[in-house]
Amino acid sequence: MTKRLLLVVLGLCAGFSLLSCGGGSSQRRTTSGLPERVLASQGVSSTTTFGGLFLIDGSNDTIARVSPLSAGSSPGLMAVNPTRSILTAFDAGTNSVFAIDTVTEGTLGTVHLPGPTSSMVVPSATRVGYAAVPSATVTGFSFIGAIDVMNLLGAISTTIAVPNAQTVISNDAGTQLLVFNGTDSIYILSPGIAVPPVDESCLNNTPNSVCTIVAGFDRPVYGIVSGNTAYILNCGPQCGGIQASVAVFDLGSLTVTSTIPVEAATWAFLQGSTLYVAGTPATGNDCSGQTTAATVCGRLDVVDLSSQTVSNSYVITDGTHHRMDMSANGQLFVGSYGCTEVGNVNNPVGEVRGCLSILNTSNGTVVIPPDNGDVTGLQGFTSRDIEYVAEGGLLRVYDTKKDILLINDFVPQGTINIVGNIGDIKAIDFF
Repeated sequence: MTKRLLLVVLGLCAGFSLLSCGGGSSQRRTTSGLPERVLASQGVSSTTTFGGLFLIDGSNDTIARVSPLSAGSSPGLMAVNPTRSILTAFDAGTNSVFAIDTVTEGTLGTVHLPGPTSSMVVPSATRVGYAAVPSATVTGFSFIGAIDVMNLLGAISTTIAVPNAQTVISNDAGTQLLVFNGTDSIYILSPGIAVPPVDESCLNNTPNSVCTIVAGFDRPVYGIVSGNTAYILNCGPQCGGIQASVAVFDLGSLTVTSTIPVEAATWAFLQGSTLYVAGTPATGNDCSGQTTAATVCGRLDVVDLSSQTVSNSYVITDGTHHRMDMSANGQLFVGSYGCTEVGNVNNPVGEVRGCLSILNTSNGTVVIPPDNGDVTGLQGFTSRDIEYVAEGGLLRVYDTKKDILLINDFVPQGTINIVGNIGDIKAIDFF
């Protein structure tokens, strides 16, 4: 009888690996088991609370009952590859990029950068990412600023010198990078043939096979790639230039084929043949049409790419626009940072206004939700009429049928309750 009982116990230990039968296996991390997962980056300043990436059930807005994924103490900016099999998170506390395998929910590796980044891209499933590091230096070299080619298993494989590199985007194949550095030029890189450990092709004898510098823009800051075309945002006066516009750029010939003037341009969202462009004009930025205490407002221009004209323009909140997302039912969420704040959401007396604007693309109405804070992340869904918004360090849940905070048993205040500062939000499953 004793032997039989021992066999039963051993069988149970083998079958239920989540339980500890004297071997410490209860400390091993397991996957969440959620079919519709969302990750929120949470930074903290407390010595008793650790930062990380929180897993959220996107079907009902609840926090998964598993430990957060490790990503340093101050993770914020995140990026996902096209298949969403790899997610990267930048930890400002250590200037490190944590790479996550979203299938296993485990860490692939940690890459330490030589400085902070506000732009990174993971264009494929090859475990290679790119980060723009404006302050990057390498001992023995005199440049400042680079695109770091990251082996996401844990190392910088190549440093490509680009002075003051601020923003990087990629073509669909990941074979061509476009880098913006605050000048009137764009640096076009072929990272696959850059020579490690440091490639100075952009500093010597351009154009060459690694680097081509294309001039003639007007303070370009960002772009959206669609096939063999990139829609480049010329920031213009908002960034010290002359005229804000969208430059239609052919990636094969590296030439501008046309230019579409807009009111301001720091961020954009492409849907079919419509490009939504947001920015804050340096002049003529009043809030006409809105009843608000704010004296400065931004603009959202709707560009018809077929006719290459601006078909509509809307007054939105000001600031530096850097986030945009479309909900399944046609609500365009536009977020900025450094905007004009009005009132206090924690003591809502009179007008409350922050950095979020919502355009109903069906009827052309603009809603400015009564909230405060910079918008640092947006994530919509195809299966639900909601939008996750990282705003003022909180994770808000908006009902996109009404463009107001969702209130129910799971989010009684319209907020998913995660302690700390929510820096970004990404869905890692298609839904």
